[in-house]
Amino acid sequence: MSAAGRGNTPPIEAFTALVARAKLRGASAAEAMLVEGASMSVSQRLGTREDLVRSEGREAGLRVFFGKRQAMASSNDLSPDALNTLLDRVLAMARETPEEPYCGLADPNLLARTYPDLDLLDTHEPGGEELYARAAEAEDAARAVAGVTNSNGASASWGRGGLVLVTSDGFVGHAMSSGIDVGVAVVAGSGTSMETDYAFSTARYTSDLESAAKIGREAGERAVRRLNPRKLESDQMPVVFEPRVSNGMLGILSAAINGAAIARGTSFLRKEMGNAIFSAAVTVVDDPHRLRGMGSRPFDAEGVATHKMTLVDKGVLKTWILSTSDAQQLGLKSTGHANRGIGSPPGPATSNLYMEPGKVTPAELMADIGRGVYVTNTYGSGVDIITGDYSLGAAGFLIEDGQITAPIAEFTIAGNLRDMFRTLAPANDLVFRYGTDAPTLRIDGMTIAGR
Repeated sequence: MSAAGRGNTPPIEAFTALVARAKLRGASAAEAMLVEGASMSVSQRLGTREDLVRSEGREAGLRVFFGKRQAMASSNDLSPDALNTLLDRVLAMARETPEEPYCGLADPNLLARTYPDLDLLDTHEPGGEELYARAAEAEDAARAVAGVTNSNGASASWGRGGLVLVTSDGFVGHAMSSGIDVGVAVVAGSGTSMETDYAFSTARYTSDLESAAKIGREAGERAVRRLNPRKLESDQMPVVFEPRVSNGMLGILSAAINGAAIARGTSFLRKEMGNAIFSAAVTVVDDPHRLRGMGSRPFDAEGVATHKMTLVDKGVLKTWILSTSDAQQLGLKSTGHANRGIGSPPGPATSNLYMEPGKVTPAELMADIGRGVYVTNTYGSGVDIITGDYSLGAAGFLIEDGQITAPIAEFTIAGNLRDMFRTLAPANDLVFRYGTDAPTLRIDGMTIAGR
């Protein structure tokens, strides 16, 4: 077994023994999981420190099977007596639960026997003073921007986590990771003419985090830039999404090709495998092995080996996102996308999801737009994955003769995702900042509902 991160090795032997005892007592299969972590967060507002919260914990989960019956439970007491009690409880539960035709452990042939070190654990642990200093620097820089009149507060947080997974099919995996983030939100203007905006940065390593001063300046400048917005007349026009919101399109795509939704028949893309759902300019990739990636993982939550996958290739949908249960329902194999909490069965989720950049700059992408909308913020939850209907509140800027001009607010952007995907065009400004990333995106023919 190769190491997935540096840190203290947890009691893997105890979990291996727990799984073995479950089998000896009649279970057809079993898996044990340990989740451990430590975190600290601080906040301040208007230069005054507010909260400092630190937490640490370890929790063990056990899932056992009697054929197609399964049960799971968890305990934060890892003593031998507590683990024995946990085993007793889960075995009793599993014998009484109804059968679930698609439950079970992953195919042993798909399990990760070795896995890469993805450099996910920063050994530097910041103290409260360091986090407060970052939050203060971000808020001070934001409030120093001319036109900023108030603050909604700044925060900084750090966390470290570990995972152990042991299955009765012989998988033993251990991974550790860390993360740190800084964010601030401020208000510009006064009276009835006020606007708010925010900025943040997140990274695995402190050294990769954007400077707090840069984060603060971005938040302040974004808020000021939104002052005195116009209201739009309702119309149909091109919409351009800045990268901070364009990744929402990938979030919608991942939900629509999630194996659980496909198995239930609750996705507008359920019949589109192998078909072109985007233009040939669009390729979407999921890469769990990116070094220091925010969504990176050396193996999935069932122990299945993970690997880089092209989900959409030059517009054509190539695969669903699958864990074992939904894969079995569809007569397929897991794609290594299982994710889970300590007390829940696995379900599919992406890792580092991104859309490959296009060939034109954002300026070139919108150069031929006589009148359109540049979206910087979206609001609400008006996306129906079953029908593909899309409607969200938005704010941003007017595009006139290819140029971003006046701020606009209080309008809705709407369309159907089938049509939106077909006209979607990417710019060349992809930057990896989050677990889901996309470049600037243009979608033509959207309905704008204004005043």
